[in-house]
Amino acid sequence: MGIGPGGRDQITPRARRAIREAEAVVGYATYLDLLGDLLAGKEVHRSPMRKEVERCRLAVELALAGRRVVVISSGDPGVYGMAGPILEVLGERELPVEIIPGVTAATAAAAALGAPLNHDFAVISLSDLLTPWAVIEKRLYAAAAADFVTVLYNPKSARRQVQIERAVQIFLKHREGGTPVGIVKNADREHEEVLLTSLKRVLEHDLDMLTTVVIGNSQTYTVNSRMITPRGYRL
Repeated sequence: MGIGPGGRDQITPRARRAIREAEAVVGYATYLDLLGDLLAGKEVHRSPMRKEVERCRLAVELALAGRRVVVISSGDPGVYGMAGPILEVLGERELPVEIIPGVTAATAAAAALGAPLNHDFAVISLSDLLTPWAVIEKRLYAAAAADFVTVLYNPKSARRQVQIERAVQIFLKHREGGTPVGIVKNADREHEEVLLTSLKRVLEHDLDMLTTVVIGNSQTYTVNSRMITPRGYRL
């Protein structure tokens, strides 16, 4: 199940019900901390970052033993989340699985910025832990050339400094330097920060793994501190 970006009010009633009915809850420690008292009385299994496969194997083992298990994913479990790994680990073994959607970082950031995703858009993670950089770069070129509004996840970390610079270079080959760009840090969480800037100036700002970057298309504009991508209606 997805818990959304982290705010309690973004956890859907369906997700809350799943937690109430669960016997065991499995998840990344940081995401479980966001649930607080919702986990009271539950058997809780915490693990650190990069232990996704281990979490899935544990959840499947618990479920096959007859337990009612919830696997926690931030955002939506089917968007860079835990739904895929769970189904892959389960394979052909018969076990009922319910995938409960949640609010993604992309849509949470978009709501904070205005309406930047009001037309076709792409979402690309700049993390090369699981995807080769050559593949990511190819996707950046395609999204930029196709004039997609583009949401960048994981733009920068202590280890990865140049990927966001390369992404901006690629987009500047296809977009004007004044193209609106939205930066949202801690989307819909405590200490949320929202900033409007331009493609040529985005690298002047502090970006990290908690940041979502939204690059507008050729039609995107800003008004009253809001970022808008027209759908094409006659107004």
